[in-house]
Amino acid sequence: MLFILKINKKIIMYQSLQRFLNKEQSSMVTSQKATKEEFLAEHNRLSPLNLQATIFLLSRFRIEKASIFKDDNWPIDKLRRPFLLWLTSLPSGEKKNIKKEKNMKPC
Repeated sequence: MLFILKINKKIIMYQSLQRFLNKEQSSMVTSQKATKEEFLAEHNRLSPLNLQATIFLLSRFRIEKASIFKDDNWPIDKLRRPFLLWLTSLPSGEKKNIKKEKNMKPC
């Protein structure tokens, strides 16, 4: 029984370490100035399938919410929440149209 507890402690310690390392890695990405592509990769890594973004969705968001952008940086910790709110407020038909837009020039 004691042996099993030791194994469980090691597993718990390992899982805690993994969570800590993942959190540290994520915070390094979010605290830095990010490009649009880095923002997209981090957002999609953290999001379920129904909230996955495309470069075209990000371009549309940038156009519609220009006031929250100060330069070409996409700081994840500052823009992800407004992006999620904007994304979830879009009607599904409009979201599909934006995802399919090929003629739209990304900003």
